[in-house]
Amino acid sequence: MTAKLYVFPFNAMGSPCELKIYCLNKAQGEKVANKVMEDVHRIETRYSRYKTESVLSLINREAEQGGEIDVDDETLALLNYANTCYQQSKGLFDISSGVLRKAWNFKEQKIPKQEEIDKILRSVGWGKIKINGQSIKFLAAGMQLDFGGIGKEYAVDRAAAICQQYGIEHGLVNLGGDIKVIGPHMDGSPWQLSVAHPRKPGKILTKLEVFSGAVASSGDYERCIVINGKRYSHVLNPKTGWPVSGFASVTVVADQCVIAGSACTITMLMEKAGKKWLKKLGLRYIWVDQEGRVREG
Repeated sequence: MTAKLYVFPFNAMGSPCELKIYCLNKAQGEKVANKVMEDVHRIETRYSRYKTESVLSLINREAEQGGEIDVDDETLALLNYANTCYQQSKGLFDISSGVLRKAWNFKEQKIPKQEEIDKILRSVGWGKIKINGQSIKFLAAGMQLDFGGIGKEYAVDRAAAICQQYGIEHGLVNLGGDIKVIGPHMDGSPWQLSVAHPRKPGKILTKLEVFSGAVASSGDYERCIVINGKRYSHVLNPKTGWPVSGFASVTVVADQCVIAGSACTITMLMEKAGKKWLKKLGLRYIWVDQEGRVREG
């Protein structure tokens, strides 16, 4: 009996998502898809800042007061990975910087005042957080954590692992553009994955052929404001409180989606220095800078 390709679309984490897997029949596919969706929604429920009873919201209520809270193993693993990213990026990848969105409301289409940014920066800094065993302690009041840079990518990797546990060897997981290829098509051919053009909405910059591994992208086109012809990205430097401006987009291919995603974000945060840093990583990449230059490596 030959396996067929089944596609299961769903919505999660504020994004259209889909699971494309080769199965012997639809019933098998639905069983796997339901397990994947269940876990993706579980992660969203745990780490969404919009859900008042999420693990993240419980942490942030303590963070606001400069308090202390015990966390479970899964949350601790994510915090430890965030710490690794912080060290690798020389303090630029900082999950405590999400509080800066209080100043940068991209729906309002206005630039905040410097004094407003400076006030919020007092509550930003991974160095103001101490992890001791299962306990996380906040050394300053008004702090917040945000797993926006790693949460969705972690869910992608988990979803692919679940597929493999159920015997799926060919397919992919796509959560709002963060992708993990479980394995090539049944005939051995690679998946053709489109990379969006950062300056031409709806247009494709290029296509990547991927047999296995993960693809993630970051850019100043996803959420931004343009005022007096200047583009302000949603990617904010946690040291200055201002949007970065080196790249229009960065796409990275890695074994794990969480690595691809954080590599994209760190490259964006490093601005011009990110070109050399990304090259040294040894991962496959495509970037477009503000001048429209495109590089692949």
